[in-house]
Amino acid sequence: MNAQELRQEISRLVGEYSRMTHRANRAGDDSGRSEFIPGQTPVPYAGRVFTEDEVQAAVGSVLDFWLTLGAEGERFERSLAEFLGVRNSLLVNSGSSANLLAISALTSPKLPRDRRLFPGDEVITVAAGFPTTVAPILQCGATAVFIDADPITGNAKCEQLQDAFCKGKTKAVMMAHALGNPFDLRTTLEFCREHQLWLLEDNCDALGCKYTMPSNSDWRQMFPKDPAQGDGSLCKYTGAWGDLSTQSFYPPHHMTLGEGGAVNVVKQSGLKVIVESFRDWGRDCWCPSGKDNTCNKRFGWQLGELPEGYDHKYIYSHLGYNLKPLDIQAAIGLKQLEKLDRFIEARKHNWIRLRRGLSELEDVLEFSLPTHAAGWDPASGFSWDSTGCRTECSWFGFKISVRPTAGFTRTELAKHLDSKLIGNRMLFGGNLLRQPAFVNLRKENPSSIRVVSDLSGSDRIMNEALFIGTYPGLSEEMIDYVITTIVTFCRGK
Repeated sequence: MNAQELRQEISRLVGEYSRMTHRANRAGDDSGRSEFIPGQTPVPYAGRVFTEDEVQAAVGSVLDFWLTLGAEGERFERSLAEFLGVRNSLLVNSGSSANLLAISALTSPKLPRDRRLFPGDEVITVAAGFPTTVAPILQCGATAVFIDADPITGNAKCEQLQDAFCKGKTKAVMMAHALGNPFDLRTTLEFCREHQLWLLEDNCDALGCKYTMPSNSDWRQMFPKDPAQGDGSLCKYTGAWGDLSTQSFYPPHHMTLGEGGAVNVVKQSGLKVIVESFRDWGRDCWCPSGKDNTCNKRFGWQLGELPEGYDHKYIYSHLGYNLKPLDIQAAIGLKQLEKLDRFIEARKHNWIRLRRGLSELEDVLEFSLPTHAAGWDPASGFSWDSTGCRTECSWFGFKISVRPTAGFTRTELAKHLDSKLIGNRMLFGGNLLRQPAFVNLRKENPSSIRVVSDLSGSDRIMNEALFIGTYPGLSEEMIDYVITTIVTFCRGK
């Protein structure tokens, strides 16, 4: 048996092993999935969904033993950028690292001075969410300016953006699309264009969401090169509207590389070099690992106070990091990308099944709506506001808020779900300003944080909301069990 035949046999055996041992991780509609036993089989809020394809790809990459980011990484970056419709995607080791790199890139001396983020400058963000959307703002020495969140959509109240603006200080907006629900991109983009601000989209929970601008809006001035739909409107994935966007590929997200994330450079090619530099130790050289002299002048540079001809591979223009993932992860990711469209559709289907199944509980529970939706009906679906904008959600989770008059609390519902092995989570950190780290920071360094409004919506999310799963590993039997459990609990109270 030669090496190629041996490799094929290894792959065959790996596939057989995976089919035997990873049945619980197959998609909810996969006939090869493990049997669901209500009350005994856990119903996670999220998790890895994969088949033998990913395991074989990972083992194949290990056999090649390149390890650090290489050919698989390059293919994944091209494929992700093509899917989103952005100029470049750069793989990193986590979504949190992606957020750090996106903010760090704005501090680069390679940017025009009036657009550059300096210590003490301000970045507008939203109070309710995950802490690593906000932490990089503070870690880079800027001031985080918090606007409130809408307890229905979970997203920023974008009408507060103008109140948060400070001329000469505000440089950027950095917000997440909450739980796979796009924030109001039209209002945000118009605000950023008016004041010449950077827009950074935290798209970690929203891969596959779409946002549509109507034909009667002025989107064409903002996106003159983007093709219109048949009705003249503009529809793009979230993560493709701002200047930079970020992804997470941690197991609960829309697709997984184990750990991993990405920074997407939407249009400006110059930002790619800056993000890549911060990711790769801060070096000025853009040669991929294992390659030299891509610029054809490796010994022809004079930068800083270094001697002319100093090796470009060891010139550093930024105080950077080493935040690359492994090529093995990219090999897994390429297989996940092939399934992404099906994963997205499953999330939409599961959300609707939960919404219909729980519709009788509107007297005690308050349900999420997509941004720009005015209501929902079991027969006709969503109704929309007058803006003409539309959102198509790739739901990360199904958000439920317990009404103050329900007769039970959010925590009581969460504990009951736990007792029935149904995974549930808060909307991450709730009102982040109530978290110990932020309470301490406001005491020790008050100028690092500025707050707009009373944040009552964020407090409501913190006190009343939780979410359950919509991920593609859920079978219809699992979802029906979740519905029955919630209805029984609510009506029993």
